[in-house]
Amino acid sequence: MTHSSLTVSHLAIHPVKSLKKMSVEQAVIDRMGFVNDRRWMVVEPGGKFITQRHYPNMALIEAIPGSKGLTLSAPGMAELIITDPEQLTQKVEMDVEVWKDELKALDAGEAASQWLSEFLGLPCRMVKFSEQVHRQVDLRFASEGDSTGFADGFPFLLTTEASLQELNGRLDSPVTMDRFRPNIVIQGAEAYAEDSWNRIKIGEVVFQVAKPCSRCVMTTVDPKTGEKTGKDPLMTLSRYRRTEMGVIFGQNLIHESQGRICLGDTVEILEQTKSCPIRKS
Repeated sequence: MTHSSLTVSHLAIHPVKSLKKMSVEQAVIDRMGFVNDRRWMVVEPGGKFITQRHYPNMALIEAIPGSKGLTLSAPGMAELIITDPEQLTQKVEMDVEVWKDELKALDAGEAASQWLSEFLGLPCRMVKFSEQVHRQVDLRFASEGDSTGFADGFPFLLTTEASLQELNGRLDSPVTMDRFRPNIVIQGAEAYAEDSWNRIKIGEVVFQVAKPCSRCVMTTVDPKTGEKTGKDPLMTLSRYRRTEMGVIFGQNLIHESQGRICLGDTVEILEQTKSCPIRKS
């Protein structure tokens, strides 16, 4: 089923989990999702992941990937270039934890630790996802072998412009799509049409629509200021988008193949349900 009016209007990667997004015109897909998306992560000294849920000023840190590593910048801080630990002769492994997953990651060194600890005001370290590690996507929604990096649980998050517009119509103060940190934004669909998609094709890449994305307090952080702005949009969403999976907005995707997608690519709906079980109003 082709919907020629559906196109990709925005693409983004988040090189470091929970830090500032990076808008891109095209993105290459490898075994874990978009190349450079959530391949780095900030952790406590013991290895547990750190996010904007508790440290909203993480939103102010920009991370730009390069051929040799990562460049960090933030207000009031000198720029720091971190060498990709995967390229080092002697790699230092560290046990890390992302939700219920425990895995080995590569420590990014003392300079990164000191820089982040100073800006965030707490002891922490930077790690890189190891190319030798496989992190299995939740088998309740995925197949054996489906993998992701340091994302919460799935390789991709998709949202639509119409769904945000519908939500903003209910809010006293409209929010930007950045609150929801999607990788892929679609224009041309009706609000929450994505709830009924099962399988889609973007450009030449086919994706399974695995499950709705459960939203949390991170949606209340203003990405421009790094501060929490109150209870919305989460509170308003909870009034009409609550399911057994929690408060939902957007859909998690799993790719069936590798490839490249670009801004303006056409989106085809290959399979969808006849009706959507989620109450919209």
